[in-house]
Amino acid sequence: MTHTSVSAYAAPAPKAPLERITIPRRELGAHDILIDIKYAGICHSDIHTVRAEWGDGGNFPIVPGHEIAGVVAEVGSGVTHHKKGDRVGVGCFVDSCRECENCRAGLQQYCTGELGNVGTYNATGRDGEPTYGGYSTHLVVDENYALRIPESIPLDAAAPLLCAGITLYSPLAHWQAGPGKKVAVVGLGGLGHMGVKIAHAMGAEVTVLSQSLRKKDDGLRLGADHYYATSDPATFEQLAGTFDLIVNTVSANLDLNAYLGLLRTDGTLVQVGAPESPLPVAPFALIPQRKSLAGSMIGGIPETQEMLDFCGEHGLTADIEVIGADRINEAYERVLASDVRYRFVIDASTI
Repeated sequence: MTHTSVSAYAAPAPKAPLERITIPRRELGAHDILIDIKYAGICHSDIHTVRAEWGDGGNFPIVPGHEIAGVVAEVGSGVTHHKKGDRVGVGCFVDSCRECENCRAGLQQYCTGELGNVGTYNATGRDGEPTYGGYSTHLVVDENYALRIPESIPLDAAAPLLCAGITLYSPLAHWQAGPGKKVAVVGLGGLGHMGVKIAHAMGAEVTVLSQSLRKKDDGLRLGADHYYATSDPATFEQLAGTFDLIVNTVSANLDLNAYLGLLRTDGTLVQVGAPESPLPVAPFALIPQRKSLAGSMIGGIPETQEMLDFCGEHGLTADIEVIGADRINEAYERVLASDVRYRFVIDASTI
């Protein structure tokens, strides 16, 4: 297999600062497209991964980035879904087995094949080569794993939709957020702010549950109907038995039992944030009112396209701060300090 070399930013070792390196990209296969990356979002999971906080060690050097927006620069001989010049995005995976029940149902994120879905970075492709993510100038990907970005969405603000957007859209759609439903979003960060926007656009009554009221004005501007501080014990008394659906976007160890108390009968709490440690749940936080605790992970290719089209139709984008690649390490520290509203996006022309 032949390769071409491109510039990228990588973590050379766990917890090491990211630095510019050169990485290989495979030559185009018949069904591949070459993407000229314009923007790449910084996701909290990028930070977890390069700091080896999820216990899997990591395959270093790691080039993070699974919120990728760009333009098709070249196409393989058999490509039918995209053409040169198309605006495209790539999310959290770049391949899957394509044969299991989930893949055939368009749920590639839950692929049960031997390799599971192949992560956009820190994974090994079916060709045995490591995958490198979007903190780079170019990406080669199978056409079936690239999404169309509507013309109405600017590419920089579209990038975070490929992870943050679909991570919230998928559970909101699956648990049927809409008119007559009371939905709470826990945390108003990169994920949460998209959850508020999407749930509001779906027609739900939206409440933000945040540690403090510091971002209340933002939450209401983004589409929330109500905003409560979870640091105030009265919040859990006042809102007991209120919500049909709660989506927890926080990657910290919260007391899920307290949040389960906010669900009405048959309500569901969906966990999308991924803390480092297990979250204990008492059985009687679930049993008396037939409540459910569930998880959700991004979306498949069809649903991700559905999300992009929905955002294009409703004028939804991420609130972003665009940075040069030389500020990636600074941006990581600011994410950890909750000092961004609400997603950093790297201008790939600076890589």
